[in-house]
Amino acid sequence: MIRIGDKIDGRYHITSRIAHGGMADIYEAIDLVSRKTVALKIMREDMLDNKDNVSRFSKECFAAASLNNPHIVKVYDNGEIDGRPYMVNEYVKGQTLRDKLNFTSIHRLSPREACEVMEQLTSGIQYVHEHGIVHRDIKPDNLFYLPDGSIKIADFGISSSTDEKETGDAIAGTVYYTAPEILMGGQATPQSDIYSMGIVFFEILTGRVPFEGKNAQDVAVAHIKSHFPEPSRIQPGIPKALDRIIITACRKRQNERYKSAKEMHDDIVAALSNNEDFKEKKSFLARIFGFK
Repeated sequence: MIRIGDKIDGRYHITSRIAHGGMADIYEAIDLVSRKTVALKIMREDMLDNKDNVSRFSKECFAAASLNNPHIVKVYDNGEIDGRPYMVNEYVKGQTLRDKLNFTSIHRLSPREACEVMEQLTSGIQYVHEHGIVHRDIKPDNLFYLPDGSIKIADFGISSSTDEKETGDAIAGTVYYTAPEILMGGQATPQSDIYSMGIVFFEILTGRVPFEGKNAQDVAVAHIKSHFPEPSRIQPGIPKALDRIIITACRKRQNERYKSAKEMHDDIVAALSNNEDFKEKKSFLARIFGFK
């Protein structure tokens, strides 16, 4: 059992527990060599019996450690303590994008804020793809939202290389954000991440995901078969340019989506340059009497 005050490998002094996750416990620690505060992610003991869990944890260490980008949580080190693998991550002081949405009364962002989030996300994911990695689990819970508005991508636990074949029938990821080809047992590609980014964009603009159901199977079938709704029909005032970006990212067929995250990024930057689309729309009474 890891306790507050313990030293891991004689280097990482545990100061507090941050979270108890599905696969690992996350602790705040001081690196006694660099004197930096770090986040120590240690695999839970009850997860060790499953080789797939150990493989997934090791994969996350390997995938994230190879990346160095301002929009990606850095991995500094990894090792093992009492048979439990661990990794040492950059300590990110901030909330997740999910927290940000939950803390707003309307559970969504303004169109400009949403574009600023997606501009960073698409930039970070383009970097990931350029290094031959597909994230496969892009969702608000895996995106840190820092106090200055910057975004950092976390959790590469189910990532795969772009030339890696899928094994088994299990569908990894969260069904609300998963591309149709993966739900049908196909291989994850960069276009699968683009689809997930489109879903995130939809949610942070409208306050809901495009497909909901009584169970995961209903949601999966909707992703595969149902017409994708235009965000502006759910939340009037969303610029049509953003509708087009999301619809393109979330086409059912991979070859009809953006060819790269950079293409999606460039369209978001172009949309943001049209200031008229992002002016606050005032009601008739507000225009007459000057109300806010």
